[in-house]
Amino acid sequence: MPDYQPPYQLTARILQQVASICELLGRWSVTGVASLSPHLRRDNRIRTIHASLAIEHNTLSLQQMTAVLDGKRVLGQPREIQEVRNAFVAYEQLPQWQPERAADLLAAHKTLMLGLVDGPGQYRQGGVGIYRGEALVHMAPPANRVPELMGGLLHWLGSSDAHPLIASCVFHYEFEFIHPFDDGNGRMGRLWQTLILSQWQPLLAYLPVETLVHARQATYYQALSEADQRAEATPFIEFMLQALLDALGETLATGSEKGSEESSEKILALLRSEPRLPARVLAERLGISPRAVEKQIAKLREQGRLRRIGPAKGGHWEVMQ
Repeated sequence: MPDYQPPYQLTARILQQVASICELLGRWSVTGVASLSPHLRRDNRIRTIHASLAIEHNTLSLQQMTAVLDGKRVLGQPREIQEVRNAFVAYEQLPQWQPERAADLLAAHKTLMLGLVDGPGQYRQGGVGIYRGEALVHMAPPANRVPELMGGLLHWLGSSDAHPLIASCVFHYEFEFIHPFDDGNGRMGRLWQTLILSQWQPLLAYLPVETLVHARQATYYQALSEADQRAEATPFIEFMLQALLDALGETLATGSEKGSEESSEKILALLRSEPRLPARVLAERLGISPRAVEKQIAKLREQGRLRRIGPAKGGHWEVMQ
């Protein structure tokens, strides 16, 4: 099936969502928030893993997962703890994999599901249905068609000229439709969409979009179901692009707030040791604009954490304890 073309439509909403995401990505790249902070990168990754596994009914809290990854003992089911460890390793290995390579897809599944299923890293050999409670909501294609279907999908992914934002959503939906593995398909679909996006924009490797998918889990399943009914991926593309857009907006806002807090603390530290430093020198030392320094100083004065003693020229700053 080398010429397979997944069916979907480019709606006005999809085009607007892509434009909005690109605009926010431009702002994120310019400000550098989140991308420069190892702490925030790790925090976002743990949030991603927590949400993706929670969708699959892992009951460990965010704090428990953080403790597991810190090497601490956690009271929990061994399977759930293993899921966390596997997922962290898999997300850390993202840069080693190419989205269109079947061997890499199988290797990722083996990493993600090691110790959790028989034969991790192998396509399923039997039929599989997807249930919501007692109801069968999707019957996946027969097992003997999985290698052919996945081969066609991966070939399309490697050769398509679709925008990566759209291609990642299409792949995610088609992957879930094929359901190529006995278990782990949901987390694999989300992992592989992250891989596709990170190859286009490295910042997206740390975007915790899964937290919004988890919060909108019913809508996530509804979008998959609607796409099944329409026999094309458009409803799912619109859902995932909106989740990406909202996650970007939240991350940008959070990163800006944290970056502002860090700048304020650095300003206070510098003025404690050198109370006569002008805003221009503070800006040079912090690597931000003089205008940004002036705004931070004004905020610190409003908070009562900083006071000016004497005139603008010849005076000095007093840091309030």
